[in-house]
Amino acid sequence: MSFSSRTKGELARVYSQDRCCQMAELAALVRMCGTLRLIGGKQKLNIKLVTENPAIARKLFKLFKTLFNINIEVMARKNPRLGKRNYCLMTVTDEMGSNNILKRTGILKKRANFYDISYEVPTELLEKRCCRRSYLRGAFLGGGSISDPEKTYHLEFVSHSLTHSESLKNLINSFGLKSKIIERKENYVIYLKEGDQIADLLNIMGAHSALLNLENIRIYKQMRNDVNRIVNCETANLDKTVNASIKQIENIKYIEDTVGLGRLPSNLKEIAQLRLENRDASLRELGRMLNPPIGKSGVNHRLRRIGEIANNLKEGKK
Repeated sequence: MSFSSRTKGELARVYSQDRCCQMAELAALVRMCGTLRLIGGKQKLNIKLVTENPAIARKLFKLFKTLFNINIEVMARKNPRLGKRNYCLMTVTDEMGSNNILKRTGILKKRANFYDISYEVPTELLEKRCCRRSYLRGAFLGGGSISDPEKTYHLEFVSHSLTHSESLKNLINSFGLKSKIIERKENYVIYLKEGDQIADLLNIMGAHSALLNLENIRIYKQMRNDVNRIVNCETANLDKTVNASIKQIENIKYIEDTVGLGRLPSNLKEIAQLRLENRDASLRELGRMLNPPIGKSGVNHRLRRIGEIANNLKEGKK
């Protein structure tokens, strides 16, 4: 089971005790995974709801029963275009009160002397913070997904309406987040890509187990990145030390083969002999071997002078 499926399964088991929050969540679910069908010549509307998640279907059934005292029929179907995966089909007919449900959820709104479909988030249902959280939970259950945080950080909501997408983005951002919208295959995607923002939204929707899993993965990835960075840094420093040592030994050997180390001043001769005897030692370690000991910068200065002498000899200078 994917991380997204587990998150939806957790959210589907979250039931608010307040009717206002239940209505807000149902409004989002109907908006995101429902379609309207005009039946007959009397302009009767049926609501058709489709989901591949049985837990979401059970939640829809319970919300309709609790809020409107209707028992909607849930049928299992196979989708031949999606690898014959099962999906749940639910229908709310005109006889069951579909018009009343659409009005109560803010999808049908009265304009002058007629009712029209509204594509905006129903602000009249979201006066309380808890209701706004419930609406986001329903929107995610109906049309959201989250990537496996082991691979990337990405949470999104997919909507068919630009108006609803803008309203949903504003609702998300009212919690201090920074969601954005892109168009994808005639749909509109509201998305978050930062780990901190996704964690905050999971907390807002009530997916606390998914939030803990996300944070554990983030901590593990951060530790792994820190270890890799330290190893790479130490490897680079070791390579730098080895290359510098090789160059220093080459300079010392060249002086020894041309004019002899005895021609060097005593302080340079001493460090040259130590470098030949301790080829893997660091500058700080070489400095501690001297009597009296000197620091890393002092050793580096002497070896640099040896390098200058070797270069002068190669160029034929005295």
